[in-house]
Amino acid sequence: MKYFSRQNYGLAVVAIFIIEILSTGGCAQTSTQPESFGVGATPTLPAPKHALVPTVKIAPAIGWPADKKPVSVNGLQVNAFAKDLDHPRWLYVLPNGDVLVAETNAPYKPDDNKGIKGWVMGLIMKRAGAAEPSANRITLLRDSDGDGVADMQSVFLEHLNSPFGMALVGDNLYIANSDAVLRFPYRAGDTRITASGNKLIDLPAGTINHHWTKNIIANPDGSKLYVTVGSNSNIAENGMDVETDRAAIWVVDIDKDTHHIFARGLRNPNGMAWEPVTGKLWTVVNERDELGNDLVPDYLTSVTEGGFYGWPYSYYGQHIDTRVEPQRPELVATAIAPDYALGSHVAPLGLTSSVGNTLSPIFANGMFIGEHGSWNRKPPSGYKVVFIPFFNGKPSANPIDVVSGFLNEKGEAYGRPVGVTIDKTGALLVADDVGNTVWRVSKAVATPR
Repeated sequence: MKYFSRQNYGLAVVAIFIIEILSTGGCAQTSTQPESFGVGATPTLPAPKHALVPTVKIAPAIGWPADKKPVSVNGLQVNAFAKDLDHPRWLYVLPNGDVLVAETNAPYKPDDNKGIKGWVMGLIMKRAGAAEPSANRITLLRDSDGDGVADMQSVFLEHLNSPFGMALVGDNLYIANSDAVLRFPYRAGDTRITASGNKLIDLPAGTINHHWTKNIIANPDGSKLYVTVGSNSNIAENGMDVETDRAAIWVVDIDKDTHHIFARGLRNPNGMAWEPVTGKLWTVVNERDELGNDLVPDYLTSVTEGGFYGWPYSYYGQHIDTRVEPQRPELVATAIAPDYALGSHVAPLGLTSSVGNTLSPIFANGMFIGEHGSWNRKPPSGYKVVFIPFFNGKPSANPIDVVSGFLNEKGEAYGRPVGVTIDKTGALLVADDVGNTVWRVSKAVATPR
């Protein structure tokens, strides 16, 4: 398999990147299609655009000024639950209300995007706030007086390897590193774990490890873990040999320490959640790049056991990606179209069911999604937390912007939302890895007149 050839591709990317910095992307092709066209159960999919130079439109990461914070939809309010963290990306709420936050970034991966293109991608990630060394730890946050602000912060686990997903099953806490799932003993109320973790299972990693974030979720009876493993490339340009067991969701039998592939063809799945009506597993997926501003929509979908979702051969069902050679028509014929498009390049990472929230009846049934935001769409997309209403176990209405304001009028990023979860009081927590903050979204308190 090979990536389609482009003459002088690397030098062209360098040129467009430099121009983008100097002119704030003035030369990049601008989308003429409303972002909403790529949203919903039946999105509009334009023809792919095979430009010599892909769109590069970066929102430089600058952090939050003292007088700024995210903006919430009417009826809600936002406050900082915890500040001055080190690239907080993922959240997990323990039964006693303590909040675990993974402070993490990419591991060392020297063979990812080699050469000029790799150098440029490194500059892009640095400008977007995603190139700092990983803190490699889990921090515990506790709000002991119930005022909506964490008054205790403790290093809970350290010396990890780009940790991401977390799941408590009984007395065992499972942590998904970038290369393995580890098991640690946990007792209710613990503020620090010093015991060495036992490896449950290895995960695909290596010196490329392109999509390194590995998330986990336990099934309702705690017998299995589901693990997201993203692809090792954009469209398998490094060959399929390095994609073994990737672009997939695994299911791991906890007692037997064995696994099998639950579903495949998912380019970069991240957040997972159980839908309460049907009991089905849902995930959000980051789709492929370099087909234009408006392809391919990232998506939210239920996951069918044994299902194939297209990557790398096709997208959004059976739309063939002609860049990928050789094709696999027998696989494409089985490709499942996702349930709901979220828009192109919004980079959905966080996902949580709205069950248990106390924000508003509007959010009674559905999913909250943290959209990390684009780096290759003009105008930018994502950079917000949205809610997708559900009815009878399926998305039923347009997205609602719940938290926004992460970009300023200059196109700079104050923050970028990642993980989302519901805390023990029913408030929504949002990990902001550029703003180094965990935000708490709650029902607005009426101001006395």
